[in-house]
Amino acid sequence: MIIALIVLLAVALLAAGFEMLMVLGVPALVYKQAFWPNLPDAAVVQKILGGVDHSTLLAIPFFIFAANLMGSGQIAGQLVGVVKALVGHTRGGMGHVTVGGSMAFGAVSGSAPATVAAMGRMVYPEMRAAGFSEKFSLGLLVSSAETALLIPPSITFIVYGWMTGTSISRLFAGGLAVGIVLGLAFALFVRIQAARDGVTSAPRMPWNDRFRVIWASKWALGMPVIILGGIYSGIFTPTEAAAVSVVYAILVEMVIFRSLSPRALFRLTEQSAVNTAIIFVLLAMGGLISFFVTLAQVPNEILAFLQAIDANWISFLIVVNICFFIAGMFIDPNSALLILVPPLFPVATALGIDPVHFGMIVTLNISLGMITPPFGLDIFVASSTLGKPVTDIIRGVWPFVLVNILVLLLITYVPQISLFVPKLIFG
Repeated sequence: MIIALIVLLAVALLAAGFEMLMVLGVPALVYKQAFWPNLPDAAVVQKILGGVDHSTLLAIPFFIFAANLMGSGQIAGQLVGVVKALVGHTRGGMGHVTVGGSMAFGAVSGSAPATVAAMGRMVYPEMRAAGFSEKFSLGLLVSSAETALLIPPSITFIVYGWMTGTSISRLFAGGLAVGIVLGLAFALFVRIQAARDGVTSAPRMPWNDRFRVIWASKWALGMPVIILGGIYSGIFTPTEAAAVSVVYAILVEMVIFRSLSPRALFRLTEQSAVNTAIIFVLLAMGGLISFFVTLAQVPNEILAFLQAIDANWISFLIVVNICFFIAGMFIDPNSALLILVPPLFPVATALGIDPVHFGMIVTLNISLGMITPPFGLDIFVASSTLGKPVTDIIRGVWPFVLVNILVLLLITYVPQISLFVPKLIFG
């Protein structure tokens, strides 16, 4: 009865518009007073601080900073230019450029909101000029940014790896395959929509011109090569790769391109610090939630219930997807991760589900939550970036929500897709 009241308290705080810090923190502290009144306050503080006291998490502020640097400079534009030179002539070319450009920017940023902001200004006008409808253009722009959470480096994988002890390098490898599958699904939808709308193909760029574009973008292309090559070759840890990406972005944007002034660098540093603080406050509270979930033996209760009804891993993953889908409609992705992973991950491993495969399922659900109305974060980022009403963007994303669900089901029940690349690289 008391637990039900605590859950209702969290829902009431969320409905009343309180910040997620309060929605997560107040019920946790009420639970502490109700069930563990003798637990020292110092232990609670230690668990909160322990939520962010891990060297792996240092990758998050670095990748956020690098994404802001590249989105404000020329690296993002040059990456999109390379994609345009390679696939811009195909049927629905600008749609494919949007998908491929989002994947390319995701490969150096790991942030879906940063991808929406950077890509929106560059590709939306050209998509409309190519003949795509406003609804489809807005939906594709917002949805394609999801691939940034799957194509490594991914901030979501870093958080999940820290929470569960799963190898981040293996998660990055699995995310590469899953991100490509999602990108191909979007590309197929683009092709179908282009034929339906009568979108014509752009002139094919001669190979000599393509090589010139690629060569002119060598400094921008160096970023994903350094990050991914360094991680998979064992030269860098993910955290070290994140730090290198910041240094590389500053050198390229300020020294080579000269597109970033010291004043702009200071502004982006401040902006990145604020973005990092928002995430780390939630992570700190997540440490407390995980502690109480363990004390309450919630995973054992869930596993006992599943055994009592003779459920298997297939039905369990259906429940996981439903829980994340509902959570993604109302709370931000990081909060959904912090609330649902602690009780569900031990159950998944007990049922024999590979931690990397479960991480792909979780991250795909988090990606879906970024575009799911009414509170999908990327919807509001796109609205702010493009000056479009939120309702117009919501109308555009619904077909892509369906595409996401189909891909999610494929990844959920064909674990080989998630595990093939990690096994290929790491054995």
